[in-house]
Amino acid sequence: MNKPVSRVCIVGGGSAGWLTAGLIAARHGPGLSVTLVESVQRGTIGVGEGTWPTMRNTLRKIGINETDFMRACNASFKQGAKFAGWRNGRADDFYYHPLVLPEGFPDLDLAPYWNEAAQASDQPSSFSDSVCFQQFLCENHMAPKLMTSPEYGGIANYAYHLDAVRLGEMLRDHCVNRLGVTHIDDEIITVEQTDNGDVRAVVGERHGEIEADLFVDCSGFASLLLGQTLGVPFIDCNDVLFIDRALAVQVPYEEEDSPIVSHTVSTAQKHGWIWDIGLTNRRGVGYVWSSAHAGADRIEEELAAYVGPAFSKLTPREITIRSGHRETFWKNNVVGVGLAAGFLEPLEASALVLVELSADYIASTMPATRHAMDIVARRFNTITRYRWDRIIEFLKLHYMLSERDDTAFWRDNRDPATIPQTLKDQLELWRDTPPGEHDFSSAHEMFPAASYQYVLYGMGFRTRPREGALAMAHKAADAFARNMQIKARLGATMPTNRALLTKLAQYRFQPV
Repeated sequence: MNKPVSRVCIVGGGSAGWLTAGLIAARHGPGLSVTLVESVQRGTIGVGEGTWPTMRNTLRKIGINETDFMRACNASFKQGAKFAGWRNGRADDFYYHPLVLPEGFPDLDLAPYWNEAAQASDQPSSFSDSVCFQQFLCENHMAPKLMTSPEYGGIANYAYHLDAVRLGEMLRDHCVNRLGVTHIDDEIITVEQTDNGDVRAVVGERHGEIEADLFVDCSGFASLLLGQTLGVPFIDCNDVLFIDRALAVQVPYEEEDSPIVSHTVSTAQKHGWIWDIGLTNRRGVGYVWSSAHAGADRIEEELAAYVGPAFSKLTPREITIRSGHRETFWKNNVVGVGLAAGFLEPLEASALVLVELSADYIASTMPATRHAMDIVARRFNTITRYRWDRIIEFLKLHYMLSERDDTAFWRDNRDPATIPQTLKDQLELWRDTPPGEHDFSSAHEMFPAASYQYVLYGMGFRTRPREGALAMAHKAADAFARNMQIKARLGATMPTNRALLTKLAQYRFQPV
């Protein structure tokens, strides 16, 4: 138990495996042996194309510059998500969850002042457009930074849309050639364990035994080590989130200079929703739905109607989604990262950020000995379970607030029996007090109070005005006016997403 941890073996590549390898190797250098074994021929799912702003810091830690990353991955800028048709399905039904905090937040909370104005108006302005400038940038396809902006720095907060397969390839090259990660291309045929249940080695078809002190399971849905070998049960959350299928296509742009949207578009459908993500060279489009509410033939018809005539020339790919996560994420000397740990529908792009957070925690708290590993594992499991629970609740929030009753899918999603009690309790409080920092006290929160405000008020939820809650009316008025001024200034200076990305093909962002 006092054996030093000097060898790490990551089983599985793709974004999860190579991000984990990169973060560990970059932090610990040659003093820690890092090996990644994968079957290159097997390939990866490579569908998830949306990230969080955290990816900027992750890539920086690994040592990759932004210009090279964006060129290699056909990446574009993401400034949030636009939800269309989620509230009532009408043509004018949309709201934004941007990546910029409301003006003055959290010192000044504009929600009570916006709520009062909204309830006094027949056609109130949207919450996100009133309190921050990013909806304006997105609606006008504008970029979050200038060509003169530094690497990973911007005028507005931003994340990326990217080609996940290319991301894995770029990370592999960087990890092997720059960070000294050992890459083994092989098919795992068996797993060897010790008497106490630890994994001693994975056995490759061609390379034989590959021993390590810590194994990171990035084997995807198969969960070869955590699920199959150690028998960690899977906890389904399909009683809360019904999505279990996806039909994905890659859609070419109609013209070379077609606009590249600055946000993920999530459009509600009869039995689920469609994602639409713009890269530099194409769009990634997919319909996620509940197979308990509709068959694949009907879904393909709706997806074809959304995409248009180009659909007839495309080859859709169907993916089975098992919503949920492992009961434990780190057991013995095995920790699961990525799909091996669990998966949820991509409504808020949580897949890659969970990989980043898990990999960064492993790298930052790398146990010195096998004995210390059990302590680190207990902490990791507590934190990771908390994060999964909060993501599940936040995704459910989008559905349960809907007024749609046109299909069983939407009616079932509003059933109180499918809503976690903690979320019900929060909503009861938010009828009188807007979501605030006091509601989210953990250092490991996934979504800040502002994110809940964007979704709640975008979906038509209202908080009742309370006496004394509007004591800073003059400061609120200044903040609303300041937001209008920022939009006017940025509208005159910011390039479009397409224009900036076209320049990036020729020039580089300023090095930090």
